[in-house]
Amino acid sequence: QVQFVESGGGLVQPGGSLTLSCAPSGFILTRANMAWFRQPPGKEREWVATLTMGGATRYSDSVKGRFSISRDDVKSMVSLQMNNLKPEDTAVYFCNAVWGTPPNPVYSWDRGTQVTVSP
Repeated sequence: QVQFVESGGGLVQPGGSLTLSCAPSGFILTRANMAWFRQPPGKEREWVATLTMGGATRYSDSVKGRFSISRDDVKSMVSLQMNNLKPEDTAVYFCNAVWGTPPNPVYSWDRGTQVTVSP
């Protein structure tokens, strides 16, 4: 059974930083393209960042230059470093394996982790 355990969310002030972690299980992480998505309140889920098997990264225009996606093969985790956070980054953040362009989720969504950016 595939699971994604996202963690690291919380309440942060504008301009602050957070690091999200995702601990996938049920598939081989190093053989998957991984991505972070987010769902702002009242809006649809949107793609944020992708890390390919080969190590290439891509970001949505809204987070480019502020967010960084990475993978730890020893810990089998995927992280999202978020800097200079803005109120519009408030959302539930999810990770998943992806395929295609634009990236499509391979597996069902897990519960995600809530990020709230507010003074």
